[in-house]
Amino acid sequence: MDFLWLLEGIRTPSMDKIMQVITYFGQELILVGIICFLYWCVNKKLAYQLGFTYFSAGLIVQTLKISFRIPRPWVLDPSFHAVESAVPDATGYSFPSGHTQGASSFFFPLFTWTRKKWLKVLCIFAPLCVGFSRMYLGCHTPKDVLASLGVSALCTWLIWHFRALFLEDSPHSRSVFAAMLIFSAGAAIYALLLLKNGIVTEELASDCCKAAGAGMGFAVGWYLERTRIRFSTAAKNRRIQAAKLICGLGMLFLIKGGVSFILGTSILAKMIEYFILILWIIVIYPAIFQKILGTAQET
Repeated sequence: MDFLWLLEGIRTPSMDKIMQVITYFGQELILVGIICFLYWCVNKKLAYQLGFTYFSAGLIVQTLKISFRIPRPWVLDPSFHAVESAVPDATGYSFPSGHTQGASSFFFPLFTWTRKKWLKVLCIFAPLCVGFSRMYLGCHTPKDVLASLGVSALCTWLIWHFRALFLEDSPHSRSVFAAMLIFSAGAAIYALLLLKNGIVTEELASDCCKAAGAGMGFAVGWYLERTRIRFSTAAKNRRIQAAKLICGLGMLFLIKGGVSFILGTSILAKMIEYFILILWIIVIYPAIFQKILGTAQET
């Protein structure tokens, strides 16, 4: 809190806006959109590495949030005030930082993939900037940010070290699928048990269940794509790639709105919604455009 008070003392309106922009690079919408682009159009293996890191670290962070249940800085110290524009997106508990986890889970795997020095520097600098922005905006303490950086770094190292299991053809694919599915389902059950016993509210358990739904969708989609679809990211030209991306993201938003309209906003509905959304990204949409592009090439 002493460090946050120090940052509050140097805030300016222009710097507030800059930090608000920086913090957007840790938000789910932007990161998932970039992963979709990489997965559908550029490099499927890289996207899988990003996906495994992003969803695994996300599940760990959300589980830690409802386990430690540390309030936001303005709750810890009522005299402290966060930047007002950042408060609406600061849902759930404070520890660890979800935005920092999102950014570091994206950039740290890129660090292991690229050989360009300037890009490696960016992959270290970017998540640090996002973490700093979360503290500047008053949404997280240093321990929240450092914990998320540590979780993402550990997940990145494990998945890169054992990448043959996740990114290459392996006889252990079914075991990886089962482990990811059980891990995700276990996080959801844990959150629901805490909710049932009145330890956390539905709003606070919801983020963990959404992460669990996304994790289960990723596990099922990854396994089905690797064993049944095996789509190619290649296309005849950039126009087709652009159309592929725009149509996929457009349908993603329509599905999100449609599922919410049909199922409502309960905690189980949100978990199902995220399961369907990730399943669309990983296996349903690739199967569709693989079929369409394959038919077009045959004719």
